[in-house]
Amino acid sequence: MNTEETNVEMKDAEHKDEAGPAQVDADATEADVSEADLDQEEQEKQPMTGGDQAADTPSASGQEAPTTAEKNGLVKLKIPDEEEEVKFTGLNKEELMRVAGTPGWVRTRWALLVVFWLGWLGMLVGAVLIILQAPRCKDLPNTNWWNDGPLYQIGNIQAFTDTHNLKGLEQKVNSLAQLKVKGLVVGPIHVAPPDEAVNLSFEEISPEAGNLDQFKGFVQAAHKKGVFVVLDLTPNYLGSSGPWFSNSSVTIVAERLKSALVFWLDEGVDGIQLSGVERVATVVPSLWNDIRAIVQNRTDKHPNSRVLIGVTDRSSAEDVSTLLSSTGVDLLISRVLHSRDTDVTELARSIQHLYSSQSQMNLAWNLGGRLEGHMASLVGPALVKLHQLLLLTLPGTPIFSYGDEIGLMDEGTKFPKMLWDSNEELNGTLQEERAERLTCRRFFSTVSELRGKERSLLFGDFILLFNSSSSLAYLRVWDQNERYLAAFNWAAEESAVLQLSHTVLPPTAVVVLSTNSSTMPADSSVDLTNLRLGPGEAALLKFPYTG
Repeated sequence: MNTEETNVEMKDAEHKDEAGPAQVDADATEADVSEADLDQEEQEKQPMTGGDQAADTPSASGQEAPTTAEKNGLVKLKIPDEEEEVKFTGLNKEELMRVAGTPGWVRTRWALLVVFWLGWLGMLVGAVLIILQAPRCKDLPNTNWWNDGPLYQIGNIQAFTDTHNLKGLEQKVNSLAQLKVKGLVVGPIHVAPPDEAVNLSFEEISPEAGNLDQFKGFVQAAHKKGVFVVLDLTPNYLGSSGPWFSNSSVTIVAERLKSALVFWLDEGVDGIQLSGVERVATVVPSLWNDIRAIVQNRTDKHPNSRVLIGVTDRSSAEDVSTLLSSTGVDLLISRVLHSRDTDVTELARSIQHLYSSQSQMNLAWNLGGRLEGHMASLVGPALVKLHQLLLLTLPGTPIFSYGDEIGLMDEGTKFPKMLWDSNEELNGTLQEERAERLTCRRFFSTVSELRGKERSLLFGDFILLFNSSSSLAYLRVWDQNERYLAAFNWAAEESAVLQLSHTVLPPTAVVVLSTNSSTMPADSSVDLTNLRLGPGEAALLKFPYTG
């Protein structure tokens, strides 16, 4: 290389050294611009939040990258999480006081006050009109416990229980309570040699029946189950000369009876039953009044009502009505329903006469008794459930003998052995007989329970709808309660069609139960204008009060 060329290169180098810093800055600026353009293109490709993330990411050299939030039109905004809640503070006390006295606000207050009182008076008037226009409920009649359910007579303790005494009777109280009976009429159980007034002892229990402690236990057990106890104190119950011996002995026996009544009432009995009451009331009326007062009058010691039941052998409805009035007994057991030598028309007439002439609270309906025997023997096994339904739906107190709930037959004695369920194995015939007894008992319990719940059956009005030589239908109605219709066909071989019509009857009614559920199932609807009953069938129907 020659000297001139060397000098030129040295001058060029010196020129470059003098211009070096400025040129470097220009080159750097050019590089920054290019890099910024690239960053802008990348940021436009990224989501809006990408700028913040890039700004927060450190550079590879460990230094923080420059903030680019506002570069090239990108604006970083802070968005609040929730809008600030606007609070309404209302008027303060001073502002309210200034407004309260203005004429417009005074008029508004008076208008609101008038509207309030007009609305209140309108509701009051409306309530009064509703009360006045609504039908008034009928006052409930004055009833006693013996009006609330059937009475169950146990005339012979030995035949009724397995142990043949009062202890066994106590053990059967729970089973009897399941029948929904209201009272048990027990006895007579006192010492009374036949036709011997001298040896009569009202306060002494016959050894065959048990003792006084057993009787007390029985009474307590019955009361715990809500069942009342009535004691039969008929004087000469085993004799043949009449319940009060002879006429000459009536005075002496009645006088002795008075102290016996006090004794047994103090032992907890809830009533007394006496046969032949018409003789005492006629022969010694003053003593009879004393007997009535002891039993029927309430005292501080005996605040609850106690029943005096009379028994007569009269069968005429007129005679029975007269005796009810003259003797003053609470209930009178008679033979009104026993007379089956006449047709059902006469039966309907007797029922209607007693209902019209006496309060139904004093009427008693029975079939059978100590002298007559059991229901099944009097009417036949096929009609037992029919007569159960009859007694339990007539207006008055139904009275049954033990075993009537299962169709017990007398079989040569008026005091047959009571049949109780057991777990012993039975052959085919005995199984069928037991099944029939259980069916009969369930039917009795169902109607008895229904009678105790429904006011129409308890003390409702009695309306005779239909009667013929073999058929009977009547209605039981109380105020605005459900109505019940009982229909019966005594014919053993022929069906009956009852064409019923009355202003209160609807076209149809619902079957509650029937003695033949296969032909008239429960809850089915029947036509009252053409009511068909099979041979020996009875049914209880119902329909609602419609106003």
